[in-house]
Amino acid sequence: MGVLEDEVVAGEGSKALNSLFWALLLPVALVLAAAVGQWVTWVGVVLMLAVVAGAAWVVGGRWHRGGAAAVVCFAGFGLTLFAGPAVQEGYMQTVGRPVAAVVTGVVDRDQRRGPDMYCTVREVGGGRATYEVSQQENCFGQAKVGDRVEIREDPLGLLDPRLPDGPEQENTTEITLACGAGLTLVVGAVTFYGGLRRRSG
Repeated sequence: MGVLEDEVVAGEGSKALNSLFWALLLPVALVLAAAVGQWVTWVGVVLMLAVVAGAAWVVGGRWHRGGAAAVVCFAGFGLTLFAGPAVQEGYMQTVGRPVAAVVTGVVDRDQRRGPDMYCTVREVGGGRATYEVSQQENCFGQAKVGDRVEIREDPLGLLDPRLPDGPEQENTTEITLACGAGLTLVVGAVTFYGGLRRRSG
């Protein structure tokens, strides 16, 4: 009887470790896919879909936990929507190089389906480089032509410069980070729970 109990305990321990592995791997992979999507959108989308499909296969297919798989997949989609901007904003605010610039143009390219804003900014000093940035880089019409702003430039040159937040955008980065963190916890916790409660085929 003692041998059987030891085998059960060993099996439960192995199941817990395997569940923890997937509970850590899936959120990290989703955040990485979202981060790549800020650099090359289509690559990030492909990676995100691959991770979500993998989550559905593991949690729903191998573990036979359909409800948990649905929650993980939906939360995973939501996570990539928040994680991408959160990673970009956090990265640019932390390591982005502040550069003085002037706004030389603001245009809405598609007013029929909602705002599609683009801002043209030119460095005031240095090489006087000119950039065209989109809403992804925080062009939401808060800056007007002629405004002097401090943009953040990516020291690696992978991302376009980011415009500063306007007065009505206070705490948006914190809110985005909080939503991303919350969805990361949901994906990890539900994956771990599904792994512990897995059913054999």
